[in-house]
Amino acid sequence: MRYIGSKANLLKNIETCVSQNIKIKQKSFCDIFSGTGVVARYFKPQYEIISNDALFFSYIIQKSFIESNSEPTFSKLHNTVKNPFSYLENAELPNMNKFIEENYSPSGKAGRMYFTSENARRIDFIRTTIEQWKLEKKLTLSEYFYLLASLIEAVPSVSNITGTYGAYLKKWDKRAFKKLELPQIAVKNNFHKNKVYNEDVFDLVKHISGDILYIDPPYNSRQYAPNYHVLETIARYDNPVLTGTTGMRPYADQKSVFCSKREVNDAFEQLIKKADFTHIVLSYSSAGLMNSSFIEKTLKDNGIASTFTLQKIPYRKYKSKIYDESGICEYLFYIQKKAESNVYPISYQIPQNYGLLKVAEPPLKYSKYIKSPLNYIGGKYKLLPQLMPLLPKNINTFVDLFCGGGNVGVNADCKKLIFNDINTILMEMFKVFSSLRLEDLLNQIDETISIWNLSMTNEESFVKFRDHYNKSRNPIDLYVLSCFSFNYQFRFNNKHEYNNPFGRNRSRFSNTMKNNLIRFVQKVKETSADFVSYDFIQFPIKNLTPDDFVYCDPPYLITTGSYNDGNRGFKNWTNESDKSLYTFLDHLNEKRIRFALSNVFMHKGKKNDIIIEWAKKYKVHHLQKDYSNSSYNTVRTASDEVLVTNYEVEES
Repeated sequence: MRYIGSKANLLKNIETCVSQNIKIKQKSFCDIFSGTGVVARYFKPQYEIISNDALFFSYIIQKSFIESNSEPTFSKLHNTVKNPFSYLENAELPNMNKFIEENYSPSGKAGRMYFTSENARRIDFIRTTIEQWKLEKKLTLSEYFYLLASLIEAVPSVSNITGTYGAYLKKWDKRAFKKLELPQIAVKNNFHKNKVYNEDVFDLVKHISGDILYIDPPYNSRQYAPNYHVLETIARYDNPVLTGTTGMRPYADQKSVFCSKREVNDAFEQLIKKADFTHIVLSYSSAGLMNSSFIEKTLKDNGIASTFTLQKIPYRKYKSKIYDESGICEYLFYIQKKAESNVYPISYQIPQNYGLLKVAEPPLKYSKYIKSPLNYIGGKYKLLPQLMPLLPKNINTFVDLFCGGGNVGVNADCKKLIFNDINTILMEMFKVFSSLRLEDLLNQIDETISIWNLSMTNEESFVKFRDHYNKSRNPIDLYVLSCFSFNYQFRFNNKHEYNNPFGRNRSRFSNTMKNNLIRFVQKVKETSADFVSYDFIQFPIKNLTPDDFVYCDPPYLITTGSYNDGNRGFKNWTNESDKSLYTFLDHLNEKRIRFALSNVFMHKGKKNDIIIEWAKKYKVHHLQKDYSNSSYNTVRTASDEVLVTNYEVEES
């Protein structure tokens, strides 16, 4: 959609402004003058989004693009209409309300030429039908907004205008004769509870808060409401009284004070003062009603002056694609308004009391590597200083094929992470970790510990809580349960019931565990991580490329780890499993996809001849033989831990 002041061409600059000035990962991003929502959409994969606009058609679009995290199924509608898009586009037009046809097409008395009569009639039909389906309860609220958003997105492609609806063309543009087609909007799931508003900014800012506030107000006297009045009428479909040659709807209550030279300075000061956000990013034009000196002073008066930055971006004429010689530029302002309080850096701590026993916490020590919040059998955390230098750098997609606790994947240098494990219970827990705001996750853990009176000595409460989890199967309850279990381990019977005993006098949710959880969740959220549960042989590799990488840490055939004995409700590991994995890796190699395999050639006198023979075609890196991180290696005897790769390791 062509939209006045759209920031579609400024998105990378805004992202750079954020990344250069804000060093700690934030959780929420508010686009308070959202328009068509291009900025909010761009940042949705990275943050929980709050978006707002005074225009109702903008609100409708963002209800689908921003607030929703899944595409609708239309399950109730399918009893009568199998494909709502095809039906709305092609059904015969009955007698109905013809407000758009009569007021915005040549068929009406005013003879306005915003749409051809046919397209105007189709718009009326679609809008009327969507409203009728809603009244008949054939649509959920999200489905209702989704169809309306599809209609709003479709209308500009058949509109006889130059860009806005302030006027229509007196001759038909060829696009006006196109058939109206409804796009099926692709909805991105960011696993957050995003919120969309249709409010005046000064009312809204009183009751919202967050981390990053992005402000993109109108910068000249052109009001948005009259320039998009036709879309607003289609969105509301409220049969307004129209005036003037262009059929303008009333918009007095939608006028922005930011379009008034007399009012804009006071309005801006009030907005900045009332904004309860840690960071502020502002887009504005050097040709705007406010000058840069005033903006700078206002930001510094209400923020931490030493953090202020200003970037000037030459204005680009979109038609000629050349820089404007007038010197007009786009400003990007940044300031930190207050001390960071809604974020969790590595050193974040909350003092804890656990039931009857108070624990004196030792000073926290931080490793360069992130440690899994789970004590999962076979974990590679202690081996990371040897492993990570052997893995490729600058990976596109990193697949941790047997991720377990995720120690290797979470430390990968990559753009995207895919954690895979056949343990569906484990993957569900990680999904919940990544979907919640970090503070909400920590609060739930603290509340659960308090409610159940869990401590290092209260075994009775632990047993009751374990019984509770085996009935409820709440993933956060499982994590809390493991924190007070023997050796913090995840152990299940063949019915997938948790059966690890109590960890008396040693197991608790300590500050060290809390910080492991915080660091892990922060990395997962900032790296666009997915959690899936494929049997490795069925993992979809068709979309992987030579820029991607697969790391494998399967159960070791010649060890006695409890995860590969077949008695825990999950598939056991056999000779055939080993052979199938090697075939899988050979196939990756044929596709020129890089991989690395962790395993042992020898352990406690046992020798794995199968892998020794198979690995001859690849590179073998022998790691420390006295490695004893995993519980299966309880005695320090000869153990030849190796990493097998199909690529040459880069020199550090």
